[in-house]
Amino acid sequence: MNSDDDLPLFAATPKPAPKPQARPEAAARVIAVSELNRRVRNLLEANLELLWISGEISNLVRAASGHWYFSLKDDAAQVRCVMFRQRAQALPFTPENGMQVEVRALPSLYEPRGEFQLGVETMRRAGMGALFEAFERLKARLAAAGLFDEARKKPLPVFPRTIGVVTSLQAAALRDVLTTLKRRAPMLKVIIYPTPVQGASAPAEIAAAIDHARERGEVEVLIICRGGGSIEDLWSFNEEIVARAIVRLQNETTIPVVSGIGHETDFTICDFVADRRAPTPTAAAELVSPDREELLAQAAAIRAQLARIMRRRLDTAQQRIDHAARGLLSPTERLKRERDRLALLAARARHALTGRRDDAAYQITLMRQRLRAQRPSMVDLREMLARRRQALRDAGLRGMQQRQQRLSGLHQALSLLSPDQVLERGYSIVERVQAGGAILRDARDTHEGEPLSVRLARGRIGVVVTKAGSDSRE
Repeated sequence: MNSDDDLPLFAATPKPAPKPQARPEAAARVIAVSELNRRVRNLLEANLELLWISGEISNLVRAASGHWYFSLKDDAAQVRCVMFRQRAQALPFTPENGMQVEVRALPSLYEPRGEFQLGVETMRRAGMGALFEAFERLKARLAAAGLFDEARKKPLPVFPRTIGVVTSLQAAALRDVLTTLKRRAPMLKVIIYPTPVQGASAPAEIAAAIDHARERGEVEVLIICRGGGSIEDLWSFNEEIVARAIVRLQNETTIPVVSGIGHETDFTICDFVADRRAPTPTAAAELVSPDREELLAQAAAIRAQLARIMRRRLDTAQQRIDHAARGLLSPTERLKRERDRLALLAARARHALTGRRDDAAYQITLMRQRLRAQRPSMVDLREMLARRRQALRDAGLRGMQQRQQRLSGLHQALSLLSPDQVLERGYSIVERVQAGGAILRDARDTHEGEPLSVRLARGRIGVVVTKAGSDSRE
């Protein structure tokens, strides 16, 4: 069993049997520990991919370099882990000893000490995988329904007058938004629709606040915001009921929605449904408000530009005046030139009059000769005059008949458009007594107890409003 013929079956590198009378083989190459560890590390990293591993954090050390060193353990084993500074800074939470987490890590070997360890790429609290899966499923379903399409996004108003904010009254995000709006555009009116932003009832209450803003229709843009937190803290904004409330607001009003939830790295379903996403609540306030200082600077620049244009125009006009002044003549010279010009025109006029007189005399003589040659027949002229008189009379009668027919048609059309005709068909006209008889066109303009006057086809009746109107068309 232990013969030389069996050895090659188990050895990593087969060693050929020595030939008779051959020189002894050189001794096998000896490797250093560092090379061994390097080979083991390369072997581990080449054959094991990135894995999600769950466990409890223990022995957590935050080094001055920013790297985190800790152990990940369960009931039966533990393993050393390292998370380098660039990865650690991207975490949305701070790990603590005893915290149950899930890490995405690459198994490796720390060569200087020959210690097996995990190089952690990212980390999440235990159970977060299910939340992410639910988030991705809802995101895919709403995207397939077209709720994220860019074509349905509304542009933000350039100069809004009233801004709505859906958030908690105790939220730091509200203070950030109000501070930013006061700094950038203190003239804006802000209406707050208070709602809890965290807790089991928060999604329904957030949706109700959005519906309230939709029903009142008193703002020109709506901000939905809250400060940063874990994915559980922000989960209220990942519920479908909130997304559907935003869609109702977008479909039934012209109010665009800006989502400013969490930090720049946080994304929620609300961000994808909204017309614009802001990385923070402060950025959301900056998106919807014009910068007063910037507007003042633009106005100052325009004012300066207008002043430059006016100065250029005045300079150009002054140059034209100077040029014209150099061409002015003295009164004596001007009078002399005008006399010469008048004498020339008088000579031309005399010559023209003489020529026209002679030509007119020639034409008169020629016409006399033609009249003598062709004297008109008075009988023919009388007959032609009679025919034309009759033609004019007939044309006048036809024109009068056409106008009478047109007038009759217009009278019939006017009768069809008469309010009295509409009243005869069963309609009525409602007038507001307290508004001086103004006609009531919108039921929402009334209030309970208001007296109204109803005009019918024959007579009027007085009524009193028992229920205020709404915008329903049913």
